[in-house]
Amino acid sequence: MWKEFKEFVLRGNVLDLAVGIVIGAAFGAVVASFVKDILMPPIGLLLGGADFTNYFVVLRGPADATFATLEAAQKAGAVTWNYGLFINTIINFLIIAFAIFLVVKAYNQVKKAPAPPPANTKECPFCLSTIPLKARRCPQCTSELKD
Repeated sequence: MWKEFKEFVLRGNVLDLAVGIVIGAAFGAVVASFVKDILMPPIGLLLGGADFTNYFVVLRGPADATFATLEAAQKAGAVTWNYGLFINTIINFLIIAFAIFLVVKAYNQVKKAPAPPPANTKECPFCLSTIPLKARRCPQCTSELKD
């Protein structure tokens, strides 16, 4: 059983999958930072200085309390509905999905099958044997061939 497990783990596709997961996690962190630190501040400015991370609704909390930030509400023990964080997560997902789409599209362009080489043989219309493209007479059935 140990031998089979070792063979399974050391197969190429398992190692490729592990590398893909690690790179994917790092890529996710880069995209999350891009959305949070680069993309969302200008969008917030366009929306009048809004910060999506602080869009929330207090479902249950201390009586008559209002909170300026989500962090303050959570520190006070309030139960919140964090729809702003959800908007950020949706934007993260869309950016990651678009980036993966571009990578797959580029990969497919590179991996396209090369055009087949031009044919240098043809089929005799009489005996159906394969003959050179420039042949004027079939070597098998001796029929005269038209161009």
